[in-house]
Amino acid sequence: MAQALDIATWDLECEFNNTDHRTELNGMDRLIVRRGQPFSIKLKLRYGEYQAGLSSLTCIAETGPSPSDQYGTRAVFDVAAGSDNPSAWSATVTSPPGNVVALSICPAADAPIGRWTLTLGGSCRIDFILLFNPWCSGDSVYMDNEEYLKEYVLSQDGIIYRGTLEQILPFPWNFGQFEYGILDVCLKILDTNPKYLRNPGKDCSGRRNPIYVSRVLSAMVNCNGDAGVVLGRWPALDKLSSDNPYEGGESPMSWKGSVDILLNWDSSSCSPVRYGQCWVFAAVACSVSRALGIPCRVVTNYISAHDTNRNLLIEYFYDENGRNHGRDMIWTFHCWVENWMTRPDLKPEYDGWQVVDPTPQEKSEGVYCCGPVSVKAVKEGELATKYDAPFVFAEVNADKVDYIRQADGSNKKMTSFTGVGQKISTKSVGNDRREDITHLYKYPEGSEEERETFRKADHLNKLLHRQESQGLKLAIEVAAEKRKGCDFDVIAVASNSTTSEKKCRLLFSSMAVSYTGVVKDNCGFKDLLNVELPPGGERRVPLRLNYSKYCDALTEDNLIRLAALLVDYSTKETIFTLRDIVLDNPEIKVRILGEPKQNRKLAAEITVQNPLPVPLSNCCFSIEGANLTGGKTIKERLESTVEPGEDAKVKIYFKPNHSGLRKLVVDFNSSKLCHVKGYKNVIIGK
Repeated sequence: MAQALDIATWDLECEFNNTDHRTELNGMDRLIVRRGQPFSIKLKLRYGEYQAGLSSLTCIAETGPSPSDQYGTRAVFDVAAGSDNPSAWSATVTSPPGNVVALSICPAADAPIGRWTLTLGGSCRIDFILLFNPWCSGDSVYMDNEEYLKEYVLSQDGIIYRGTLEQILPFPWNFGQFEYGILDVCLKILDTNPKYLRNPGKDCSGRRNPIYVSRVLSAMVNCNGDAGVVLGRWPALDKLSSDNPYEGGESPMSWKGSVDILLNWDSSSCSPVRYGQCWVFAAVACSVSRALGIPCRVVTNYISAHDTNRNLLIEYFYDENGRNHGRDMIWTFHCWVENWMTRPDLKPEYDGWQVVDPTPQEKSEGVYCCGPVSVKAVKEGELATKYDAPFVFAEVNADKVDYIRQADGSNKKMTSFTGVGQKISTKSVGNDRREDITHLYKYPEGSEEERETFRKADHLNKLLHRQESQGLKLAIEVAAEKRKGCDFDVIAVASNSTTSEKKCRLLFSSMAVSYTGVVKDNCGFKDLLNVELPPGGERRVPLRLNYSKYCDALTEDNLIRLAALLVDYSTKETIFTLRDIVLDNPEIKVRILGEPKQNRKLAAEITVQNPLPVPLSNCCFSIEGANLTGGKTIKERLESTVEPGEDAKVKIYFKPNHSGLRKLVVDFNSSKLCHVKGYKNVIIGK
């Protein structure tokens, strides 16, 4: 009969194991490993020595409050020669006979992620954290590209895209998934979700599946209907007062990273952090996904539709000022995340990137969540695909039909030129350039593949609605430079390609607008009742935008919506065009003083020029960066005002605690110039 080993002490070899499992940035004080990959433990025996075939050791691995063989949250296995079954836990001895035993434990490649306890014999009890393993071919999040893994799992910072279709703006973000305490917060999010509270055993079992985990995270990143992380607020949509729309919290524009948000939620007994908008929800979801080991990236869709009645049709009912009175919405941009995984519940070709949208827009199965849905399924128009394919398909493909509200209250259809779902963007792998991934979501417009996709999606109305004016054209031109604080012209260009003279009415308006498409105050307006267009001719109508008029109307998005309407008196044809422009903030200049080395104090000299014709007061610079600022935001305020044309300048000190390429994210805020962003890439030496 084999003799059971009597274990006196043990060494978890956290530094070696965590480094080998690429979790060392979480710290070396505890064991954090990935499933499907062995980790080692050294056991010192109280007496005797291990001998193959003569010694025995039973291992019991358990997770959750009620471990169960049935749910896969408990595994019992003996030390053996090894196992070829990736779905089974195994233990092997890798040392020669003696009183010190080197034990190699390999968790099942489909084991639930989370906190585990490993009991060896009767005396050794080990606690460890188990994560998804995209480096393991047996794991359902396996990704066979080392550069992609560095970007989508290990990178702690990135770029999120905002702005407009014509002027895409990079927005730096500190994901900070390896900062101190963040992994614990991510596991707490899983333990706070309603499915866990209803049935913890079943929920813990579900954590073996990235589909399940991603859907839980989609619901828990927002707080609608649960104790989720972030409370959304859109003042324009919610019709809130502009005096202090974010009372009791922070403006979504103020956040530079996920770390403060996650730690605030944890320290406030799971009270929601106030406030977020789509890029904040997406960024927090990206941080949590990467922390748990799921490859993830933030994606921005420009001209993004919100189809409230799921008919793939966005209907806008405009008045002459360009204000929409319909319920459907088109956002200037919208952000979500893509998580990488296999989809054994679908066809094999639907493995890979999956859309997960944590912004609370519509309910899915009674919960404010969206996805995961295969990007490939969206491209192919497979709307019966789990989860929420129709909603995501509409975001990138819905047809927009515009109507003008007549004086008698009737609605007249207009010819317009708005394409939903354009320049779908994400940060490139290994650099800060933008990658256009529209082709992953859509076939080229007018192609036979696109026609087949729309046929499958019962969306032939989009093909039918493609039309152009029979001779009249209308466009809006803007200057290349549109700096906030300056006066500048925008131009409506009406042209006539027919052989007859046209007499028209031209209305040209400008309004402040939020990125969700809600228009605010007027910034300038023209109504020309007698515009004559000779055959082949054009008319250029300038509209002056003055800072004195738009300064108090702008939202934090710095967006102005230009709307032009052309009415042909002879045919009654109405042509309409929109263009959103974003005003340029000044550039933040960052200079690093000193030699950047690990654990050495550095200074960042930060400068921004006041471009406004008025002084700036209450000026504050703040910085943060993964492994640069100790998981905290560092602030520096200016006591004096900054006059027009003058520089605001500060020096902020910080101490990096890890080497490598890091991103220092900077924010400048003041009374009149709000949340100007910048960043500096810094290589920290050892």
